[in-house]
Amino acid sequence: MLRSLGQRPVTGRNDDPRVAELRAAVSRLRRQLAAHPAEFPDRGIAEDELAALAAMAAHGTPEIPRLRRSLLLIAGAIGSVSALGRGLTQVREAVERFVEPPGR
Repeated sequence: MLRSLGQRPVTGRNDDPRVAELRAAVSRLRRQLAAHPAEFPDRGIAEDELAALAAMAAHGTPEIPRLRRSLLLIAGAIGSVSALGRGLTQVREAVERFVEPPGR
């Protein structure tokens, strides 16, 4: 992709490794949720919030309050589905990277 100096890439990519980690964790959990055969009452909420997290990660460094809100909604929606526990943990860990002081 050719671009002029000072222009950002249009792919939504960011050099922040926290954003890359969040994007990867959200993508994995979205795939796991899509493949999960059981329906549960709050599945739509989890899908919507994962889509919101993916959009935030695609557009640069997300806002911490919004990240936390989405994480709480996702955890509440799928927290009792043990098959999705590892993916949820990875998303939580990725969100927590934004709260930690830099250099940790």
